[in-house]
Amino acid sequence: MTERDPDADGAPRPPRRRQRERSTTEQALALLTRREHSRRELARKLAVRGHQPDEVDATVARLADAGWQDDARFACSLARSRAAAGYGPAYIRAELATHALPSQLVADALAAVEDDWESIACDLLCRRFGAVPPAGAAARRKAMDLLLRRGFDRVLAQRLSAFRFDEF
Repeated sequence: MTERDPDADGAPRPPRRRQRERSTTEQALALLTRREHSRRELARKLAVRGHQPDEVDATVARLADAGWQDDARFACSLARSRAAAGYGPAYIRAELATHALPSQLVADALAAVEDDWESIACDLLCRRFGAVPPAGAAARRKAMDLLLRRGFDRVLAQRLSAFRFDEF
């Protein structure tokens, strides 16, 4: 329908209002209310929306000082969500590195993951293959490759791909 087309009761539809442009702070807060963002990610998203770099830097710094944006909180949130999805420490460390976070922050976020990496890997294998061990070398290799792709270390992947998953 166009603006001149009548709606159900025959009256012409009023023209749509143009939404006013939101300020840098309003857009940043809108992004932060949906989920945590790193400083780098928030600045990039605001720049893509057409805000000036100096205004973006000032807004992100002001929101960080006020506690709305926190890289430590972001890192812990991302680490917990990725671990719950079945990703290992190497994968999570690499993803956090893309946000230009300090190495100490990354280490603290990985330490904050309460689950044991072995239990996370076992849960992943159970979801993918069931509670029975992979039969044959090809199936064990497939299980090991899955764990390696997901960021678990080789020793753990080799050990778990050879045992029953429900034993752990």
